[in-house]
Amino acid sequence: MSPALDERARIRAAMDRILSGEPAHSTGALTIVALTQEAGVPRNALTQRHLDLKNEFYEHVRQRGAMPDTEARLRATITKLKKTIANKNKELEQLRADVPALVRTVNQLTLENQQLREVLQGDQANVVPFVRPPQT
Repeated sequence: MSPALDERARIRAAMDRILSGEPAHSTGALTIVALTQEAGVPRNALTQRHLDLKNEFYEHVRQRGAMPDTEARLRATITKLKKTIANKNKELEQLRADVPALVRTVNQLTLENQQLREVLQGDQANVVPFVRPPQT
């Protein structure tokens, strides 16, 4: 048997074991990675040389109504990221709403600071330094 035919036979046997729920060399996940581990072949055997077997495997997975593990993880990640984006957009909206009030506050404090400096520099200062009498 040629190496390619032996590889195809190992992949088909691994496919049968995974789909029957009796994996021997992998986690049994419904993924190409688990299938290649189960068959003992490199990943590119399915992604480059035997695309028909990869497609056949995913078709069997779909027929069973099962979602491949990678797709389930990706969908969960997408849901989580959408929630994160919504929260960040809400936070950004609040920050943008706060900016005008903060600018008004800074302007008010700058004006008050300037007025206080003018009072301290003028003759009208109400702060009088105490001079201690010399100690004898």
